[in-house]
Amino acid sequence: MRCLVIEDDQDTARYIGNGLKEAGFTVMVCDNGLDGLHHACNDNWDVIILDRLLPGQVDGLSILGKLRDLGKKTPVLIVSALTSIDERVHGLRSGGDDYISKPFAFSELLARIEALLRRSNPGFEPARLQVGDLVLDMRSFRVVRGSTPIALQPREFRMLEYLMRHEGQVVTRTMLLEEVWDCHFDPQTNVIDVQISRLRNKIDKDFPTPLIHTVRGVGYRFGLHG
Repeated sequence: MRCLVIEDDQDTARYIGNGLKEAGFTVMVCDNGLDGLHHACNDNWDVIILDRLLPGQVDGLSILGKLRDLGKKTPVLIVSALTSIDERVHGLRSGGDDYISKPFAFSELLARIEALLRRSNPGFEPARLQVGDLVLDMRSFRVVRGSTPIALQPREFRMLEYLMRHEGQVVTRTMLLEEVWDCHFDPQTNVIDVQISRLRNKIDKDFPTPLIHTVRGVGYRFGLHG
């Protein structure tokens, strides 16, 4: 996924750019409105992160207006220090698809970007999943909790990915059999319970907050809260 970041504050631009690259995006950063306008209108992007306030004559809303006048429907997330309701409404009515106020947590920024991409591209799936301090990267097949790398077998990796994609939802044993094992009948074994136990030993055992919770008689729920 290609992302254009138009942000004049170097620290904020670096913060956004580095985080998006870690999440698997290809990122270009423009630190002024003129360059941002040129690349927004002449290149193809999956999403644009646009600072509302830019120095000079070309501000964020000018870029947004020109982009929409050209008929480009690229999803645009406005980032701004202007937090009033009127400013947010103005930004959205000017053609923005979403609006986030500074300061912000990168996790919220990424979640908003992914939501925009899902709406504009129904087949989009994020390359990086995160729940609490647990991160799963589909591209590198790496799992890290905090600063601790966790080695998983391919089946464990698929099970964890499925659980993380259904964070907060009850996942039944049948769902896991069908989605992870591609098994559409009851094998009359405790294979799911055994695999969950092994996964728990790797991602929960040595950490203070458990992420895999048993829902008795039903299945499991993944998340910070049981």
